[in-house]
Amino acid sequence: MFVAASSRCFSDESFEVSCERLTDLEFDKIEIWMDEESDHLKPSEVTNSPDEFYSRFREATRLTPIAFCLENDISPKSFQLLCKTAKMLRIAQITIPASPLGTPFNSEIDRLKTLLEIASHDGICLSIKTKTGQLTEDPRTATELCQSVKGLGITLDPSYYTCGPYSNTSHDMVYPYVCHVHLRDSTKDQLQVPVGLGELDYSRMVSMLERQEYHQFLSVELLPALLNDSDRALELRKLRMLLESVVI
Repeated sequence: MFVAASSRCFSDESFEVSCERLTDLEFDKIEIWMDEESDHLKPSEVTNSPDEFYSRFREATRLTPIAFCLENDISPKSFQLLCKTAKMLRIAQITIPASPLGTPFNSEIDRLKTLLEIASHDGICLSIKTKTGQLTEDPRTATELCQSVKGLGITLDPSYYTCGPYSNTSHDMVYPYVCHVHLRDSTKDQLQVPVGLGELDYSRMVSMLERQEYHQFLSVELLPALLNDSDRALELRKLRMLLESVVI
């Protein structure tokens, strides 16, 4: 397993600045987070001109890009262009959000099958993130979606299973489908807390992933809006060092 960090950790600054910050903190791999409603990096900036974004990224940093992560849904046409950009950057993993709670199960399956077909054509692994408020907030539903859409994976964000409506429910069933991981420290009452004050059992999580022969990335994803008075650089260093000690 390898440790990376999401540009979302500095989503309150520009994408280029986030690359600089992560480099300074001794990360060498970056997950590129996008949100059409954010000034950090919009998917449309990438899909409007894949060639220009490729050049923009290469000029901004020497970090190795390991994944794309979308905060919002994307049209099949735009997703096709995103996959083109991913291939240019040698990215083989894209995380998309599941649909909101209340979305008909069959409609979600149709949407995911369409996007998976596009991703698979370019040799890219597609996964849906586990998150409260979306169909994946229930680990059983997340598992059923993967069973119904063969080849679809899960981006496990254990914080939402630690702090959420299913905090008292085991989510071990999702591990066979995990192909990416997002991490921060959490408690049952708070989605994000300073590293070391949370309830996430990183050793057990890594052990569960090893049983599935998971050899991919553990991506640090701090949420700037929930940092409060915490020292962001210190929190990122602590979590990087903690994860590196667990996976070695």
